[in-house]
Amino acid sequence: MKNQIVKIRIIKFDYMKDKNMNDMMLEKNTKLNTPELTEEIAVSSQAFDLLKREISKVIIGNEEIINFICIAIICNGHILLEGVPGVAKTTMIKAFSNALGLVFKRIQFTPDLLPTDLIGTLIYNQKTQEFETKKGPIFANIILADEINRASAKVQSALLECMQEHQVTIGSQTYKLDEPFFVFATQNPVEQEGTYQLPEAQLDRFMFKLMVNYPSIQEEKKIVTNIGLHNVINQVLSKENIFKAQELVNSIYLDEKILDYIVSIVAATRDPEKFNIKNIKEYISYGVSPRATIALYQASKAQAFLKHRHFVIPDDVKFIAFAIIRHRLILSYEAQADNINADDIVKKILETLPSP
Repeated sequence: MKNQIVKIRIIKFDYMKDKNMNDMMLEKNTKLNTPELTEEIAVSSQAFDLLKREISKVIIGNEEIINFICIAIICNGHILLEGVPGVAKTTMIKAFSNALGLVFKRIQFTPDLLPTDLIGTLIYNQKTQEFETKKGPIFANIILADEINRASAKVQSALLECMQEHQVTIGSQTYKLDEPFFVFATQNPVEQEGTYQLPEAQLDRFMFKLMVNYPSIQEEKKIVTNIGLHNVINQVLSKENIFKAQELVNSIYLDEKILDYIVSIVAATRDPEKFNIKNIKEYISYGVSPRATIALYQASKAQAFLKHRHFVIPDDVKFIAFAIIRHRLILSYEAQADNINADDIVKKILETLPSP
């Protein structure tokens, strides 16, 4: 009887503790999300609706891909686009650069490409008898790394500093890249001759890996009928709009329960049995890194922003989870033998973990 009374008191104490914590979080949310802030989020997010409509002038379908690119722009993230040739990967990135009014450089990755072709080098000037810095094409706002898996590991490693620190080291001098800075890379999943597997360290630096699929029958019909129409992409956003959106996204409210949900998803890729997720541990060699946790946190806020909300809901996390985790999971040989891919594992995790 004594033990039961003590147990009841402990439960009551925990309940009051949780209630007080929730009240504090709600009070904090009320202070952060003032009517002025809510209105700012609504106005700024509508600008991205205009951006999507401008891109749709030349890109038929692919609404989800366009939405993910908008999220990456808001989060200062990089994207890896995978799809067969001819599904408008390059056209899509060019359209975004025009609509944003940013400096755009396209780099064709080939096996003979050198790191200096990418970041630049030092050239000796005989007149001044001094070394001068010749900056490479990486000095731009939007970089299209076309067929990125065709370059050697030496070139891939040259991208690591650019993508993470937004800076380039040439000789002994370090140069900051102009903000905002985005790397959009493409790769062809069909032709593997003359290609190199991307290092895990570089894959981890891409916020999303997006699969660009074939258009539907109706979409392809519209693509054909639009041939010959000169749809000019106009600039609809500026750098200031992007910086403002990035600032506002930091004010989006994310409840602690949703944060726990995000951390649980990532932890489940490392130790699924701890979360009672059966029959997937043998398919995972290595789970995802904390960089995936940060990406889930930031991107879920950006998704809420694009939905004109000042708070995150669990569906925001579920929507972005596949694109963030699929390229970070290292699968085992058993997964390949059983034809199990990363999306199958993410789906199993999301189905099993209780949603807040």
